[in-house]
Amino acid sequence: MYNQLTDEIIEQIKAVSDHVTTGADINEDYAKDEMPIYGTRMPDLAVQPRTTEEVAAVVKICYENNIPVTPRGAGTGLAGGAVPLYGGVLIDLIRMNQILSYDMENFVVNIQAGVLLNDLAEDCSSRGMLYPPDPGEKFACVGGNVATNAGGMRAVKYGATRDYARAMTVVLPTGEITHFGATVSKTSSGYSLLNLMIGSEGTLGIITELTLKIIPAPNTVVSLIIPYEDLNTALSTVPKFKMAHMDPQAIEFMEREIILASERYIGKAVFPKELAGQEVGAYLLITLDGNSEEEVDALVEQAAELVLEAGAMDVLVADTPAKIKDAWAARSSFLEAIMEETKLLDECDVVVPINKIADYLKFVNKTGEECGLTIKSFGHAGDGNLHIYQCSNDLEEDEFKRRVDKFFGIIYKEATDVGGLVSGEHGIGSGKIKYLVDSVGETNMALMEGIKRVFDPKMILNPGKVCYRL
Repeated sequence: MYNQLTDEIIEQIKAVSDHVTTGADINEDYAKDEMPIYGTRMPDLAVQPRTTEEVAAVVKICYENNIPVTPRGAGTGLAGGAVPLYGGVLIDLIRMNQILSYDMENFVVNIQAGVLLNDLAEDCSSRGMLYPPDPGEKFACVGGNVATNAGGMRAVKYGATRDYARAMTVVLPTGEITHFGATVSKTSSGYSLLNLMIGSEGTLGIITELTLKIIPAPNTVVSLIIPYEDLNTALSTVPKFKMAHMDPQAIEFMEREIILASERYIGKAVFPKELAGQEVGAYLLITLDGNSEEEVDALVEQAAELVLEAGAMDVLVADTPAKIKDAWAARSSFLEAIMEETKLLDECDVVVPINKIADYLKFVNKTGEECGLTIKSFGHAGDGNLHIYQCSNDLEEDEFKRRVDKFFGIIYKEATDVGGLVSGEHGIGSGKIKYLVDSVGETNMALMEGIKRVFDPKMILNPGKVCYRL
């Protein structure tokens, strides 16, 4: 299907880029992402470009010679999206990491796609601004966040990454450079090519620069740790915040076991485990923000009254930067904590209507037990995006994969039946294609593949991902 790299093609690439590695010099991390169970494969050549023009020159050579190309950022994906399944050329954008400019009158920032989320967040904060998308992995590249439409903790109030991408520079699979979108906030100007790129996981083009919406940072932020005896009681509280006209920045749920694992990992106890002799079984972690302390204090009082009436055991207020940091450090370490204690691991980030979360998780746990898997769950209670991990320390890998495949087949069907979708923010990559087919059907898969063929006639860009089955 694809041609092999020859010495002549390698020399052509070296002639347009000074940042090429081959053979034993290629970084071994390029063979996988954060979920290596979806396969590993080394590229034949890797490039770390510094400019859009350099990316375009490399891609053009690959297109002319029918060489597969895999774009990559920080490699923090969880669905095999950055794995070079057919070898070829890997383009690592991590060195395209410049924050280029701010336009404070139009509330946008211009960046290269390899800027880390953490660096953008800190730079915006230093200017009194906020880039609201807040995925759990703070050291992912923002370009990768856009490529998967990552959501994160604050999506319940502020929306997902799609809501903040105003414009982008893209290298097409042919090597052409183009621009989608504009600084303006409204458009009715033809098909939204910008929105096709968002969430396309590097299959339609390589995003090299971004114009992103930013907002003035709230003056006051408070987090609440709310313990419950059980998860069902905790989750039943969530819709009541909207009904009470409250607008939390984030509403996260977690069960006791995942908190214990996280605190072992970070070496610090933050969440209460027992209150008045009663064991805590689950938690909500809620963040409220506003323009003044008085406004947020009133929200805290209203929230406390609401959750206590709904069955909460207590309300703990984290109202200093140190306390807030500790609470969210535990939340942000869930994946690393699970990985630390687990030999074999897979995951899904299914999304369901928020009023279905409790029943759906009960179904998931029952199915996990029937399939002989250990299930650990947490997620974004405010928007129904659930992170469900399948774990084993005693199964052989082939048997583990067989059980996980059976598990996924059952729980994804249930998610579809209750009005949900396969992925809320991690994407499809190579690992979830078969489940996407079952969920959306062959007609929609054919439409997506048709779109890819328009952008990428030779199908060289990130092959075997999202909709293109090899």
